[in-house]
Amino acid sequence: MTLTGAAGPATTELPLRRNRDFLLLWSGASLSFLATRVTSVAYPLIVLWHTGSPLAMSVVSTAALLPLLLVQLPAGAVVDRWDRRRVMLGCEAGRVLAVGSVALSLAVGRLSVAHLAAVAFTEASLAVFYRLAERGAVRNLVPASQLPAALAQNEARGRAAGLLGQPAGVLLQSAGRALPFASGALGYLLSAASLLLIRKPFQEQRAAPADTGRLAGEVAEGLRWLWGQRFLRAALGYVAATNVLFQMLALALVLRIKEAGLPSQTLAVVVGIGGVGGLCGALAGGRIQRRIRRQRTLLIAGAVSWALLIGAMGLTGSPVALGALYAGTGFVGAVFNVAAAVYQVRTTPDALQGRVAAAAGLIGSGTNAAGSFAGGLLLAAWGALPTVRTIAAAMAVLAVFAALAPDLKGEQADEATREDPRD
Repeated sequence: MTLTGAAGPATTELPLRRNRDFLLLWSGASLSFLATRVTSVAYPLIVLWHTGSPLAMSVVSTAALLPLLLVQLPAGAVVDRWDRRRVMLGCEAGRVLAVGSVALSLAVGRLSVAHLAAVAFTEASLAVFYRLAERGAVRNLVPASQLPAALAQNEARGRAAGLLGQPAGVLLQSAGRALPFASGALGYLLSAASLLLIRKPFQEQRAAPADTGRLAGEVAEGLRWLWGQRFLRAALGYVAATNVLFQMLALALVLRIKEAGLPSQTLAVVVGIGGVGGLCGALAGGRIQRRIRRQRTLLIAGAVSWALLIGAMGLTGSPVALGALYAGTGFVGAVFNVAAAVYQVRTTPDALQGRVAAAAGLIGSGTNAAGSFAGGLLLAAWGALPTVRTIAAAMAVLAVFAALAPDLKGEQADEATREDPRD
C-alpha cells in the first residue's frame, strides 16, 4: 500500500472560519467532548453519594477506562470499514440513550452500580469510535494547507472542554443529581444534528470489504503498516516514554504539595494554571508546526523544554511557580500533540486512518498504568523532590535519544510543502 499526500476530495480554499462543513463538525464535536467531560466527573460523585463506597466508585471509574485498552484497535478497523458519518451518528444516538437512562433512573430514584458501570463503559467505548472517525473526517473537509490549523483548533477544543467540563459537571451535580447526564444527552443530541447538516463526504471513495468477517485481519493490516513506518514507530515509542513520565509527574505534584504543608485546594490551582498553558499551546500549535517543519526538531526541543521545566519544579515550592512551570509543560505538550496529529493524518492513507490512529492511541494510553505504578514506587521510596528530579533527568535522556536515534531521522517530507493535488 502506498502513501499519499492527498487529504481527501476536492475542497475549496476558504479560511477555516468560513468553511461551513468544518465549523459544523468542530462545533458539534465541541458539544460532544464537553458532554463527555461533564458526565465523566459526575460518575464518581454519583456513585459515592449513592453507595458511600470507594470500592464501588473504583469499579465505575475502571469501567470508564477499560475501552482505552479493549476497544481502540477493533474501533479503528470498524471506522475504516464503515461510513464515518454514520459511525459518528450511531455513537451520538447510543450516548443519548445511555446517559439519558442514567438521568431517568436518578429522576425516579432507581439506580444501581451495575447500571452506572455499564453506562460508563458504553459511553467511553462510543467516545473512542467517535474520536477516531472524527480525526479521519477532518482531512476530507479542509484543504491540506489548512490541516495544521484545523487540528490545532481540535486540540484547543479538547483542552477547553477539560477546563470547562469538570467544574461544570460538579456544579450541575450539586444543583441536581440528574442534571449532568441530562445535559450530556442534550449535548450529544445537538452534536448529532450538526453532523446531519454537513454536505461533504467524510472519507474518500472506497470499495466495500470483500469479507465482512476479517476484522482481526484488518486490525493486523493497520499494525503492519504502522510497524513499517520507521519514523512513526520510533516517535510512538518516544511518546509512550514521555507519557510514563507525565503520569509519574502528576502523582509527584500531589505529594509535593502535601509535603510542603499546603492545602489540597492548591492542587486545583496548579492544575488549573497548567490547563490554561495547554490551551494556549493548542492555539499556537498550528503556527509553530508550520514554522518548524521537521518533527524530529520538535521532539528534541520538546524533551529539552520538558527537562528544564520539570527540573525547575524540583527547585521551588511556590504554588504560583509550580503552576506556571506546569503550564509550560502543558504548552509544550499541546504543541507536540498538534504536530503529531498533523503528521499522522497526512502520512496515513485515508483507508487506514482509523486503525493507525487507534494503534497510536493504544500505545500512548497503554503506558499510563505503568507510569502510575512506577511513580507510586518511586514516591514511596524517595519522596516528591527526588522523584521530580529523576523525571527531569529521564526527560533529558529522551532528548538525547531523539537527537541520536537513526529511525527518527527518517521522517517524510512535510506534506504542506507539496502542491495539494486537489487545488
